[in-house]
Amino acid sequence: MPLSDALYSLPLIAATSLATGAAHAQTPTTVTVTPVVITATRTAADPFNLPMAVNVVDADAISEGQLQVNVSESLQRVPGVNAQNRNNYAQDVQLSVRGFGARSSFGVRGIKLYTDGIPASQPDGQGQVSHFSLGSAERIEVLRGPFSALYGNAAGGVIQVFTESGVSPPTVTATVVAGSNGTLRVGLKANGRQGAVGYVAQVDRFETDGPRPHSAAIRLGANAKLDVRLGEATTVTVLGNHVNLPSAQDPLGLTKAEFDANARQVNPLALQFNTRKDVEQTQGGVRVNHKLNAQQAVELVMYTGERAVRQFQAIPVATQTPATFPGGVIDFDRNYYGVDARFVQSGDWGSVAVGVSSDVLNESRRGYQNFVGTGPTAALGVLGALRRDEKNKLTSADGYVQGEWRVLPNASIHAGVRASSVKLKSDDKYIVIGNGNDSGNTRYSATLPTLGASFRVMPALTLYASAGRGIETPTLNELAYRPPGSMPSAGLNLSLLPAKSDSVEVGAKWRRDGVAAELALFDTKTKNEIVVVSNSGGRSAFANTGRTQRRGVELSTRAQLLPGVQWEMAASTLEARYKDGFKTCGAPPCTVPSVLVAAGNRLPGVPDRAAWTELKWTHPSGVYAAAELKYQGRIFANDVGTEWAEAVTLLGARIGVTQQRRGAKWSVFLRGDNLSGKTYAGTVIVNEANRRYYEPAAGRTWLAGASVAITW
Repeated sequence: MPLSDALYSLPLIAATSLATGAAHAQTPTTVTVTPVVITATRTAADPFNLPMAVNVVDADAISEGQLQVNVSESLQRVPGVNAQNRNNYAQDVQLSVRGFGARSSFGVRGIKLYTDGIPASQPDGQGQVSHFSLGSAERIEVLRGPFSALYGNAAGGVIQVFTESGVSPPTVTATVVAGSNGTLRVGLKANGRQGAVGYVAQVDRFETDGPRPHSAAIRLGANAKLDVRLGEATTVTVLGNHVNLPSAQDPLGLTKAEFDANARQVNPLALQFNTRKDVEQTQGGVRVNHKLNAQQAVELVMYTGERAVRQFQAIPVATQTPATFPGGVIDFDRNYYGVDARFVQSGDWGSVAVGVSSDVLNESRRGYQNFVGTGPTAALGVLGALRRDEKNKLTSADGYVQGEWRVLPNASIHAGVRASSVKLKSDDKYIVIGNGNDSGNTRYSATLPTLGASFRVMPALTLYASAGRGIETPTLNELAYRPPGSMPSAGLNLSLLPAKSDSVEVGAKWRRDGVAAELALFDTKTKNEIVVVSNSGGRSAFANTGRTQRRGVELSTRAQLLPGVQWEMAASTLEARYKDGFKTCGAPPCTVPSVLVAAGNRLPGVPDRAAWTELKWTHPSGVYAAAELKYQGRIFANDVGTEWAEAVTLLGARIGVTQQRRGAKWSVFLRGDNLSGKTYAGTVIVNEANRRYYEPAAGRTWLAGASVAITW
């Protein structure tokens, strides 16, 4: 569908949703449509009054009939967010917001991630979501659009998970979920409050055989939150989180021919080199909130953590021969820490928050050959000789101001600015004949302004507009290798510049008598877009191209159609294109990029259209049934636009019951996904050099779960 058609069609759907709201004006309901958000303004606010696209996924949506392992389970309810389970726990969830983050072949880039105010994104903009504890999550907040820039570097969007708070009386909850492909999750959670002290503690074990050979994984997690009220003015919250991924096999992607022949097969190189990944991460933090008086408050967040990763790749032995090649095993240890302090002043006129933040990442990165020995007797997929050894340090120092002014009883202006600075220093410890000293350093800085206004036209309708500027610096991994043809060819790619974006957004929000609808239209223009110019032998090299443009329409609706019948929908279109052409590499080996990427080509990695809808019936007895329909549009796999994953429509359903008996609450459910058993590529590995772009999604799958919560 052309964007011009989408610009007309989605507002028509929105008008239908608004009309639905008017039709139900005489039917009061109990559906909750007034969540309070914090991520958007750093103070508690009603999103209906904000000039920005912000959504909340509540605890029921996160937990009901879900595995509670991947954020992709919940974020399909948010328009503009592409969150896909790769069914590959060695590579994490594929996550992008309005096209930002789409080029990532592993981890999450271009999106700012938080859990309880603690960054899950490093200063360079790369993050991960594997430690998000969904079993103890109270809500997920998603901020899209210009105001995301107030979170600094790589904030194409902001996703934050909040842990529930301890309440009285104490409750212990046990959960078991099992399903297709050897999937099993067991969890135990304790929640309680004794006077001024509240606590939540959650432990999980998850394991799966995966839908393909060589895709098994085990993941252990723990999450804890302790809050202490020190009088009426002060609250201290202590947070702790641990994740251990002792074994996650990587089946690699498939070529189009392999996918068409048998989408359930594994790439032979994955078995030959036993491709896999193990991760261990522990972090903790303290958050202090103190009210100086009725209008003034201060907040301080301090955190620290460490992360260790070892990943075995499928890189042929001969490729690793040059002294400049870093090997086929990635091995790094990181320790990180940071602080965020802010002062908030509020009153009848509005509010203003002034803050400073600083984050530090120290990384020890090593590379090893993925073999031992030579010739036919060589052992593959094992830790071999050292081929890379460096110390990297990233620091960020930011200051920000964000405020709201209520210029009229029904109108407000929001504005903010953030001064952001990121420094990188790399110290090369691996200096041998043929591989010189690749040490280096660089610095990126930017001033990021935002401005927005909202106007409540009528009690049920708010209109808004906003604009802002954002920055996305290269990550450590993107700086690691220089493009083919560079002189010298080794060392950090310090010529790589940050991408800078200018965004505008207009939207409308409707809320009345149990019906909520939101419509957003956006346009983002980016300069110096960071793109892949070569990807060979496990090494991706990046460069800056000219201009890109992302524009689209997003719509979400939630309504109580009849007593006990609820309908929810999220739909979006995204036209993301290169405005300037550039040259990239073809099949390896590549000495100089020579393949033209034409101006007008679509950015790979994101669907051009996406939609999700759910119809749910709930009986007063606690029995419920729901049906889901999901559409994912075509996803291009490479910049030149010659290969893509086809569009697909999927059907899912779930049934369950929740009962409360004295001091116990229990629930059981059964769900099925991809009920028609379609074979399709759920995600693509963008610009994979060997054209192994396609990551097959799971076929028809079943999941059953039960939980018991005992209160005393």
